[in-house]
Amino acid sequence: MPSNRKRSLPVSKTYTLDDLARLVDHTNLHPDATEQDMKKLCDEAKQYHFKMVAINQAQSAYCSKQLAGTDIDTGAAIAFPLGQTSIAAKVFETKDALANGANEIDYVVNLTQVKAGNWDYIRDEMTSIVEVCNEAGVPSKVIFETCFLAQEEKLGLCAVAREVGPTFVKTSTGFAKAGATVADVTLMKANVGDKVQVKAAGGVRTADEFLDMVRAGATRIGCSQGIPIIEEIGRRFAEQGVTTIDL
Repeated sequence: MPSNRKRSLPVSKTYTLDDLARLVDHTNLHPDATEQDMKKLCDEAKQYHFKMVAINQAQSAYCSKQLAGTDIDTGAAIAFPLGQTSIAAKVFETKDALANGANEIDYVVNLTQVKAGNWDYIRDEMTSIVEVCNEAGVPSKVIFETCFLAQEEKLGLCAVAREVGPTFVKTSTGFAKAGATVADVTLMKANVGDKVQVKAAGGVRTADEFLDMVRAGATRIGCSQGIPIIEEIGRRFAEQGVTTIDL
């Protein structure tokens, strides 16, 4: 199953500050987050024009109401953060999130099955969730949790994703021992095929880390530090007298 087939390196693109903000999935996945925390998250996403709020599935209805009438998505995390539920449970949770207003889905793969090399299971799981998302017309993201994976396991997941075709593959939950790395983003981008995008998540806390992930090929960044990151990049633009950056 694992493949070493490589793709071309990302082509440089010009970004405005708003373009960069639209790469951000503004995140609060804390289990003790309050309704006030969720409102604050949504208000900040509207203020900075982020692409999405990344929230636990149970917050889907509340956040989708807060974001109604905007172009900011509600992204529900499925089987989060462990991924250790059945395919049927993940599909039910996905459908329930969508029924409650979520319009993006991030699910965690079953790492036990990855470790067993059970690629048929991983393919069935991914296909089941991606099909639900495709039917609803919403993006799907597959969370690898790369810090727990050997190189061959990362390549195996990329090969399945290349075949199944989720909207994104995603590095991490942000709840494990490590998060996104430039090396993992580069590897995933090179091996998932031209139609699958890469989301970097977990541990992206500075403007330089954010920009490095974009340079490596990430087209979404999941982080809780989007506000200081975008503000820092805005300061750099002002200091340099520019309105765009090539990455």
